[in-house]
Amino acid sequence: MSIVTHIPAVSFEVISEVLRNTKLPAADLVVGIGSGGIVPAAMSAYELQVPMLILWLNYRDKNNKPRHSVPQLYQSFSVPPETDQILLVDDVVVSGKTLNAAMKLLPPSAEVTTLTLKGCADIVLFPEIKSCVQWPWNPPQRNI
Repeated sequence: MSIVTHIPAVSFEVISEVLRNTKLPAADLVVGIGSGGIVPAAMSAYELQVPMLILWLNYRDKNNKPRHSVPQLYQSFSVPPETDQILLVDDVVVSGKTLNAAMKLLPPSAEVTTLTLKGCADIVLFPEIKSCVQWPWNPPQRNI
């Protein structure tokens, strides 16, 4: 007998509504941490009407377990020199290691605001969510 646990789902519509009703800071650029932060970063960049870059930095696997001792950069990354204000976006911040590693890759002169869907950041869209959640861009995990 297997035990099935229910993971709550959050729809695109709900995320969009919460994002629209959140006071986002002025930004010249949105940086999404790949891969989990890409969709919320794209949604944020659309709301702000600014460009977006992807920072391919990874620390955890699909089961949310650390796969490296420190976050690993998978692709070179640079920010345009005229960038003054950055919105740094990830889906979930657990330990803060990936977000902290990302901050070190951004220009020290830029003002950076962090945004996450859940966890710990300057802006957290769903602070009430403490458990695992099913984001609409991730397929449900199935036990076979």
